[in-house]
Amino acid sequence: MFNFFKLNFDKLKQTVSQTAETLVENVVESVEDEAEFSEFVLDDMEDLLIRADLGVNYASELVDKLRNQDKIKPSDVRNYLKTEFLTTLSATGDTKLNYKENELNIYFISGVNGVGKTTLIGKLAYRFKLNGKKVLIAAADTFRAAAEEQLDMWSKRAGADIVRRDKADPASVVFEAIQKARSENYDVILVDTAGRLQNKFNLMEELSKIKNVIDKNAAESLRECILVLDANTGQNGLQQAKIFLEAVNLTSVALTKLDGSAKGAIVLAVAKELKLPVKLIGVGEKMEDLKDFDPNDFINALF
Repeated sequence: MFNFFKLNFDKLKQTVSQTAETLVENVVESVEDEAEFSEFVLDDMEDLLIRADLGVNYASELVDKLRNQDKIKPSDVRNYLKTEFLTTLSATGDTKLNYKENELNIYFISGVNGVGKTTLIGKLAYRFKLNGKKVLIAAADTFRAAAEEQLDMWSKRAGADIVRRDKADPASVVFEAIQKARSENYDVILVDTAGRLQNKFNLMEELSKIKNVIDKNAAESLRECILVLDANTGQNGLQQAKIFLEAVNLTSVALTKLDGSAKGAIVLAVAKELKLPVKLIGVGEKMEDLKDFDPNDFINALF
């Protein structure tokens, strides 16, 4: 399913080119001509990995493995990083989006405002529609009028239906969507949610309420709790992710705006720190620019 959304390798290489430069080329060039791993060389390498948005803990761990060993030489550092990065991504599990044929499939989409959540929902609706699925969007970010208008526009573009009730209780909108999907035989519900971090407590309460409605009424249909992150936020994205993990049992990450970002190392940081697989990546403006994430392709494109 969804072969149309596999990203061709040349486009992927282009997409991650800025990340490849900061995360791979800068690091490798600073190290590979050295005879041995001196403390100076290792400190410099660690600093470059941190600046590439890999995160302090992960950067330190990678560099620490090179201390007090003599098997890996500086000239091997490219292969060393490639192997370590692939191991990290592989450890998160399957990167394919969960979907069951001939059943209702619910996708709970969360993330802070401005990360491209609404756009991602529109593109996801479009890809399901292209595969002949009947799609319903639940507009559960009900207190931000612009969010509902935007979602309405995307649903029309994608050819999906929408349940929206301005200013209504978000959980009641999701309940209504579940009832409608059951009675009218929908294949997919995409649940949009609020992302207001200014009042963390209220946001957590709201997300938990919506999740409880799904758990009570359609637990067997919940396929994914997807966190949407903007690739340009780097380590800030990781802090956001931890807040959403508190409220919802996240299963995967969708990374938007990966094209043109030098901070694509957030893919690795998320895998390492949160043990969550990245399953979807946004690589452009077009409806079909939401692609499946493939760890092997991603690492090969980086290197």
